[in-house]
Amino acid sequence: MKLKPFALLLTSLLPLASQAAEPQVDRYVVTFPQGDHVEYKGAYASHFPDGLPVGVGSGLQFIRKEGNALVFATVTDRGPNADSPKAGKKDSKIFANPKFTPLLMTIRVADGKAQATDAHALHDENGPISGLPLPEGLIGATNEIALSDTLQQLSSDKRGLDTEGVTPDGKGGYWLCDEYGPFIINIDANGKILKKYGPQAEQGEQGVAGGLPNIIKWRQANRGFEGITRMPDGRIIAAVQSTLDIDGKTKNSAQFTRLVSFNPETGKTEMYGYPIDVDVYKKAKDAKIGDIVALDNNRLLLIEQGGDKNKAMRNLIYVVDLSHASDLSSFDKEKAPEFDDAEQLKARGIKLAEKKEIVDLRKLGWQQEKAEGMTLIDNQTIAVINDNDFGLQPVLENPDADDKKADDYEVDGKGHLLRDGKEVATKIALKPLEKPESQNELWVIKLPEALK
Repeated sequence: MKLKPFALLLTSLLPLASQAAEPQVDRYVVTFPQGDHVEYKGAYASHFPDGLPVGVGSGLQFIRKEGNALVFATVTDRGPNADSPKAGKKDSKIFANPKFTPLLMTIRVADGKAQATDAHALHDENGPISGLPLPEGLIGATNEIALSDTLQQLSSDKRGLDTEGVTPDGKGGYWLCDEYGPFIINIDANGKILKKYGPQAEQGEQGVAGGLPNIIKWRQANRGFEGITRMPDGRIIAAVQSTLDIDGKTKNSAQFTRLVSFNPETGKTEMYGYPIDVDVYKKAKDAKIGDIVALDNNRLLLIEQGGDKNKAMRNLIYVVDLSHASDLSSFDKEKAPEFDDAEQLKARGIKLAEKKEIVDLRKLGWQQEKAEGMTLIDNQTIAVINDNDFGLQPVLENPDADDKKADDYEVDGKGHLLRDGKEVATKIALKPLEKPESQNELWVIKLPEALK
């Protein structure tokens, strides 16, 4: 379904002289003509009579044109999940359908419609994988507790992935990135996992090859690799979503998040610092990367987003230049640069990447919380998409008068919410998200000038 181009509403009110300076936007709501949905028969199934909508949009990659049609690849994340209170000192998540398998899909934009079809379940030689957290102690484990919709503890899965980005591998398949490990994963066109790389791992039962810098194991839980792109020279760049939390001490003050370069042919890695807009956020950890896409061997586009000091969402697209950025690998041997402020970085001779804003999605009318997928159609046209979180949200039912936030409670993994260690009557229900958050919205943005 195509929405009326927002840029037309703008330009009809602006003088002709200023029209050329405004990006032109075509907006679409992604539909599923094959009736794809996620089965849900849990405790709150009456709220979702048709099941859950598929949550594509965690990554986006332009593939080709077919006449006037645009064809993209997209991926889901780990599946329908919802925030829930801590279980002791550990984070927990409600998994509405624990059997969900992350999907690779195709989106075709033509005749005013954006339609998602051709779902391929991610799988390996043992069959379909899941999106459940990894067992504690394995490489990439976030130590999250997986819960059912009735707050019963679920099993973890050593093959679980939380996929968040997609880029071609140049051989007919794709590279994906993941938030757990964080991992980068090579798959074929049908979704079969060919290779999985993670921080300082051994090939073995978990099926992970080593190869990525060990320091990225300090990614915040649920904040691993959020974007991935393949440079023209074949290098893979993966973006850590937020600041690393080294020894639990740096997530609130680090000046940057990391872009990890990996050459799959030679195994060589490098790391660059992307300077977040630290002064805008209450804490540095509030900045999040949405996705990245290569422009050439030195430059890429990057979405930076998050709530500012006034809790207002911001979704900005930058051109990021790595030409003069320091490889952080050698500096890590002395002291991780995440511990340095801006002056200390300068004193150590550490240069972060350079950046220039080119699009403010909010100023164009973007209302979704997050833009999680981005791709380049040509040197003047970008496409972005949100992740609709499978159209569900957690809602407290019968909360205590003084405790109306989920964070005021704990879970025991046995079906109960606790307050000060005592069971309470409060429940966490799953209910539908309202529009537009429940929709996958894809924008095709033509910039005023070509990206040079």
